[in-house]
Amino acid sequence: MAGERERVVFLDWLRVAACFMVMAIHSAEPFYLGGAEPNITQIASAWDMLWVTVTECLCRVAVPLFVMASSYLLFPVRRPTGEFFARRICRVAVPFALWAVAYIWHADGSWGKALFNFPDEGGHLWFVPMLLGLYVLMPLLSPWAEKVSERELKGWIAVWLFTTLFPFLRRAWGMLYGDPSFGAVPYLYGECPWNMFGAFHYVSGFIGYMLLGFWFRKFVAPRGWGRTLAAALPMWLAGVAVVGVPFFLYPGKFPFSAPYAEAVRMEMSIEYCSLGVVLTTVAVFMVARKLDFGGAFYRRAVRPVSEASYGMYLMHMFVLTPASAALLPRLSTPLAILATAAVTFAVSSVVAIAVRKVPVVGKWICG
Repeated sequence: MAGERERVVFLDWLRVAACFMVMAIHSAEPFYLGGAEPNITQIASAWDMLWVTVTECLCRVAVPLFVMASSYLLFPVRRPTGEFFARRICRVAVPFALWAVAYIWHADGSWGKALFNFPDEGGHLWFVPMLLGLYVLMPLLSPWAEKVSERELKGWIAVWLFTTLFPFLRRAWGMLYGDPSFGAVPYLYGECPWNMFGAFHYVSGFIGYMLLGFWFRKFVAPRGWGRTLAAALPMWLAGVAVVGVPFFLYPGKFPFSAPYAEAVRMEMSIEYCSLGVVLTTVAVFMVARKLDFGGAFYRRAVRPVSEASYGMYLMHMFVLTPASAALLPRLSTPLAILATAAVTFAVSSVVAIAVRKVPVVGKWICG
């Protein structure tokens, strides 16, 4: 039991759930990104779109929850900066690099692109550079975080919440005034082709989830189930409406087929740093804090999977792709999504847990 006291138990439950959610999202993608040609988005029916929307509404919180969990544990940084970076490199950056190489090699992809970004062959790896960027900021902001008042922190979070409206403001700008006179993106508040660092650049993006995780740990005491649900449920329902309604209605008619760029526009309301996703994420995090259940199942199942969750994330597309190809033709849309995610989760967890037990190299591979 001493080991359980040293851990934040609810974060283990949270990581396990978030890991499954990531796999569910990727299991649903073939139903709206599965065109016959590589750069086509295609949705066969309203039935498919319904279940993709349900999956996004329930699971889009996964990546923000991972960021909040990291912040809850690591921010503010109390280790020396060099030690903090060394641990993050060993546990996050090195496994990322190894799996990026594996995806490129498996798909006979472009090695040159790996010098500049995550590989196209492992699109889900985008998450890791973003997280490493937050780790770079954590030591810089830690002295401020140690002394900040709750009122001041709420002020910064409020500014960040305004930036979560930007996907909608860009759409409104484009609809009201047409395309800007230069470039393809409706620029906001100082952004332009020669300056992408507008007024809100440094207080936007995933840094807000980092601040939220810190806020919950420092200032928000856990509440009883009644008060928690009374606050979380309306927030979650509002978030689901903001996420799901625009996403589902966007195609207009079915079957829907369009260039891939149309899918990017369709995903406006499900962008990770958009208002609806923020609302659902905060609601889920509030409820997750109540999941402090220890015991045998936690020790034998939840904690090992939580510890292996990063490795599962890195490797899961190697499992999901063949599982999806085998299951999608045989099952209805909701069952195909659920079964693909479940098979991927089960296989990835077994493999990642086993790899992490290999002396020395196991954690270099799976974190």
